[in-house]
Formats: sequence, C-alpha cells, structure tokens
Amino acid sequence: MTTTLSRLDDARIIDLNRIPSPRGNLTFIEGSVHVPFPIERVYYLYDVPGGESRGGHAHKSIQQFIIAASGSFDVVLRDGQYSRTFSLNRSYYGLLVPTMLWRELVDFSSGSVCLVLASAHYDESDYIRDWREYVAAVSAPSAGTIA
Repeated sequence: MTTTLSRLDDARIIDLNRIPSPRGNLTFIEGSVHVPFPIERVYYLYDVPGGESRGGHAHKSIQQFIIAASGSFDVVLRDGQYSRTFSLNRSYYGLLVPTMLWRELVDFSSGSVCLVLASAHYDESDYIRDWREYVAAVSAPSAGTIA
C-alpha cells in the first residue's frame, strides 16, 4: 500500500513562552530550542496596504517561523494539491513553515507587523517564484510518497 503524505502536515503553530508582568509581557525565541532550526536571518514586513498580499513563493531548503508581532494576517500554505490557512493574531505563537510549501500572506490588519525567522541567509536561488514550476517540482515521482 502507498500512502501520500502532505507537506502541509509538517506545518504547525508553535506556542512560545510568555512571561506576564504588570509592566508588560515578554516572549522570547531561541533557535534550535523553540524553533527546530538555528536562526540565520530575521526580517519583518510592515505598512502592508489593505488588500495586498505578500509571499507567493516556496523555498527549496529554507525553513521559516512566521509571527504576527503586531496585528493579524493569514498565511495560506499550499503543497501543490491541498491548501491550509493559518490565522496569526497573537505575538506569543508562530507558524513553522517547512521547506517546499508555497506560501502567501494575506488579509493584513491595519498596523500589523509580520516577523519572519529563517534557517538560512537570503539566497535567491532557494526561491521558487513560479506556481507551475513549483507544482512540477512537488509532483515529481517519489515527492512525498512512502511505499
């Protein structure tokens, strides 16, 4: 019997530690502890106009951890066959996005900030920016299949 696994099964929300205080709460993230990779790059998206989307690509080898540091937005993940939407709206949890998932960030609230922790430095050759190229890559024989 052959079972097809979806890469979407590897994407998940991870709750982060919260240290509450009357002076304000604190959350921290340590690479290889709270996320399953060393953090090599951090970037953030902000001032995204309403109705705009970001992303629209997949990474061949880079893993990411996406956090709504402020406000809210949705992350739509696709594996070439299925899709799943994650709503991020709390700064104390984030979405682990493994390699080879197509991602789009949509429905940004006013003033939202999207914080992304990545497993590697920026490398344009790691991106797949064409949907048809992505589908061909994940549809290749033995991609995600266990015998």
